[in-house]
Amino acid sequence: QVQLVESGGGLVQAGGSLRLSCAASGRTFSTYTMGWFRQTPGKEREFVAAISWSGSSTAYADSAKGRFTISRDNAKNTVYLQMNSLKPEDTAVYYCAATAQTMGVASYEYAYWGQGTQVTVSS
Repeated sequence: QVQLVESGGGLVQAGGSLRLSCAASGRTFSTYTMGWFRQTPGKEREFVAAISWSGSSTAYADSAKGRFTISRDNAKNTVYLQMNSLKPEDTAVYYCAATAQTMGVASYEYAYWGQGTQVTVSS
């Protein structure tokens, strides 16, 4: 069982940066692939980025490539999403998720979810 708590969301102007954090409980955090997803009203939850248990492998949505960086600190049971050059279309609720499977980009592959943190990018 893994419990996830996101933080770091907020309001930022276009072109700005935010770093999201996701703190996980449980001693098995280091064995999970971690992902970030986002969702806007009326739309399905979409994949943003994922990182393997060791941090050696990462995956990004096309919309995130070159602007967002996912990382993790297994000693702190925390995964991060550094978001740079933010655009108004990045506005969404961002969710942290965990899976015991190998790298996944689909929400159904993730068993554990945080409550989400709102990111709003103004133009």
